[in-house]
Amino acid sequence: MKIAIDGRGAFHYRGTGIGTYTWRLIDALEHGMYFDTPEDHLRVFFPGEEYRGITIQDQSPAFPHHGGDLWRDYFLDHALHQEGIELYHVPQNGIGLPKKKQCLETVTIHDMIPYVFPETVGKGYLKEFLGEMPKIMERCDGIITVSQCSKKDILRLFDYPEDRITVIAEAAEPIYHPIPKEKAKAHLRDHYGLMGDYIIYVGGYGIRKNVKALLVALSLLKHEENHRIQLVLPGKRHRDFDQLEQLAEALKIGDRVVFPGFLPVEELPYFYGGAELMIYPSMYEGFGLPPLEAMAMGIPVLAAKSSSLPEVLGDAAVYFDPLDSLELAEYIHALLRCEGKRRLMGEQGLARAKEFSWQRNAEETVAFWRRIMEIGAR
Repeated sequence: MKIAIDGRGAFHYRGTGIGTYTWRLIDALEHGMYFDTPEDHLRVFFPGEEYRGITIQDQSPAFPHHGGDLWRDYFLDHALHQEGIELYHVPQNGIGLPKKKQCLETVTIHDMIPYVFPETVGKGYLKEFLGEMPKIMERCDGIITVSQCSKKDILRLFDYPEDRITVIAEAAEPIYHPIPKEKAKAHLRDHYGLMGDYIIYVGGYGIRKNVKALLVALSLLKHEENHRIQLVLPGKRHRDFDQLEQLAEALKIGDRVVFPGFLPVEELPYFYGGAELMIYPSMYEGFGLPPLEAMAMGIPVLAAKSSSLPEVLGDAAVYFDPLDSLELAEYIHALLRCEGKRRLMGEQGLARAKEFSWQRNAEETVAFWRRIMEIGAR
């Protein structure tokens, strides 16, 4: 079994859901005992050192580091043929399949957000996704997706054989594990000047993420919480950031909302670890890694009752209507007043997070590839 995987997402999208998925899948495959015979072979392709195998007078202009059509259509096409690859897997929603099909092809489709919530997706990505997805569905021989919710969307939107789709769950990264709250708070105080109790949201500022509802909920808290608890919103500034900042000021909670900016992955455990609650108000997720990361650290989670979140988080989270900021405020108020309930939720979340692992993801992925090779092309 000669398998190749597109590794570009692990390097170019690190810090995003797709980047984390690609990185952890490759890491688990490389460190597990899945390819331990001469007949079993895993090859990871990505722009960079791979270019050294190309004979061309001037590589730099033609093969930029980020990779592109020439990398896909020349190097990848050549390498798949020369190395006798039997199955090629693309983790980033199937975007970037070779121009010419030379072997079995499988993809990981994380979600169908451009179809379900097109107004929440950037114009460039929306055009690419809607243009490429019908072609991907037509040619790929098998699909991995990350939740039953995403699988249902795929089957609803496309006439694709259900027996060639499998659901393989993601997991929190190993860096997310319980740490003493005081240790986390001391780190945040010393490195970020963050002091006092806070609740946290992690996951981007786009419309679909529904962060405005969280700001409104914070403004509706009872008087004593409104003047004590802070809301920490880490993330990279982009077009939606200014609106959130302006809304916080308009709601008279600007002094309670902290925007620490983009954080390296290794800093996130401290931000989770010092929080009283993690709140995830997203309207739609293919999987939803951030609340599972918080659970892996023993932090209680309040999550929107939407899309895949109940499927992933199970009974370990408390759910709210993402369209009802008053309901969310009432839950926050009740939980902030009950340390025992938060402690119990943290324990339940920790147990839930342990049900997911990247080792299991890799095992199930390899089993899926073997099954697709057994049944062959569509």
